Amino acid sequence: MGEALPALMVPASSWLRRSPHRRWLDMQGQRLLDFSRPSRVACGFAALDDRGNLPPGASADATLGARMTHVYAVATERGLPGCGPLAAHGVNTMLGPLADHENGGWFLTPPTEGQPPDAGRKQAYLHAFVVLAASSATVAGIAGARRLLDKALAVWERHFWSEEEGVFRESFAADWSDEEDYRGANANMHSLEACMAVADVTGDPIWRNRGLRVAERFIHTLARDAGYSLPEHYDRNWRRLDDYNRDHPADPLRPYGMTPGHFTEWAHLLLKLEAALLRADGRAPAWLLEDATEMFHNGMTAGWARDGAPGLIYTIDWNHEPVVHNRPHWCQAEAMTAAAALLKRTGHRRYEQWYRTLWDYIDTFMIDRRHGGWIQELDRDNRPSAVVYQGKADLYHAWQATMTPLLPLAPSFATAVALLENHGMARDTPEIPNYFGTSQKQ
Repeated sequence: MGEALPALMVPASSWLRRSPHRRWLDMQGQRLLDFSRPSRVACGFAALDDRGNLPPGASADATLGARMTHVYAVATERGLPGCGPLAAHGVNTMLGPLADHENGGWFLTPPTEGQPPDAGRKQAYLHAFVVLAASSATVAGIAGARRLLDKALAVWERHFWSEEEGVFRESFAADWSDEEDYRGANANMHSLEACMAVADVTGDPIWRNRGLRVAERFIHTLARDAGYSLPEHYDRNWRRLDDYNRDHPADPLRPYGMTPGHFTEWAHLLLKLEAALLRADGRAPAWLLEDATEMFHNGMTAGWARDGAPGLIYTIDWNHEPVVHNRPHWCQAEAMTAAAALLKRTGHRRYEQWYRTLWDYIDTFMIDRRHGGWIQELDRDNRPSAVVYQGKADLYHAWQATMTPLLPLAPSFATAVALLENHGMARDTPEIPNYFGTSQKQ
């Protein structure tokens, strides 16, 4: 598929301009799609083990299912056989067994005999992915996708969006009572991603503007005030919870301390938001580029090879000392994606070097050529580990890492793929305009 590199920005020697590298990315992406196909189960998608098999008693996970639906919907738009039925299965299960048909919204696991699962709370993190999946499936023309998107947006706006705070609320009980006394960066980061996708699919700029408010709160205010580090846990009065999960430092969603991989993930999303705003009306706050640059460099300084071995570690404490040394695959994928985005945005060769370094690391240590997929986590000596993540559940981060270097920063993922594929853009032709250079403060 075509890459729309901003003219004159990326050096001629960049891997991003080389056809063999782009073919390699495409091949790796298709290997990942094939590996994850067996994750389909009756009520959605379930986590695979290290060999790519469903373990005994595997059950549907709604977050995993929404991510799978998003990925296979975009792959459908690319014209890859077999992906459409998987995306349709995801849409059908989110409209069916994974939904709360009494109160609205979605649970992490299917209800049993109409009753919510144990601790059946409605999570902002999950709902952001349901919105993303529905928007991508709508672009791909999957049956029922627009109905799912309308349902998801109604729930998202009514229950999760806080107009007063400019962020998404965290979680509720099954009947939307008992709002959690928590505000978290992780769920809001993925909500920003979904906001940009929805704005492109619906044409409603309010979602893009809401994404900007999320970024302004968490990055331009909280992270900037912390020296471009990001404490992720707060109560509903925005008091920092510095001891949050101190006894569970390797929690997969809310770990103690700070997460350098999220610093870099935010950097990529800020650049996408800047490009989206410029594409929409030619204006974007100047701080988006500045903050993206600072977040990336701080994340790599705080997390890369902190114990002498390559790889981006999972978490650090408030003094930037390592807490969990393990290297999750998604941290490497997001750092690489951010490096590619900064390279496209600025043309600076240091980002080319990071881009190559991170892909060399992923290829050397994480791509599993024996059993397939990517190893989800490595220890401090870069040996397979399962302290934070077990098996090979996640397709989303790894597959997007093979795709985003080939895409423009705007529009959002599924819409960009649709534009490039449907308009037949050549790989080496920069057909999407360069939206940079006109950025100004709003």
